[in-house]
Amino acid sequence: MRESVITTKGQTTLPKEIRSALDIKPGDRLRYVIQGDQVRLLKARPTTDLVGLLKGKIGKPLSLEEMDEVIAEGSVASGKPTA
Repeated sequence: MRESVITTKGQTTLPKEIRSALDIKPGDRLRYVIQGDQVRLLKARPTTDLVGLLKGKIGKPLSLEEMDEVIAEGSVASGKPTA
């Protein structure tokens, strides 16, 4: 378990092992996720990292009518009324 000290200004230095594990470099942004009495530290990623993420994993684009049908089917399956 790694520890660091909080300064009077609320600042801390991330240990080198943590920076290396998350590939954190000067200027990178961090995200804090609070879960009860714990905090998860994540390296924030720009939305540009999402480009091509789904390439080859999705089928043909659906028409608006096909989307409406799928939404209606999902609504019926969940037991919730459609609008």
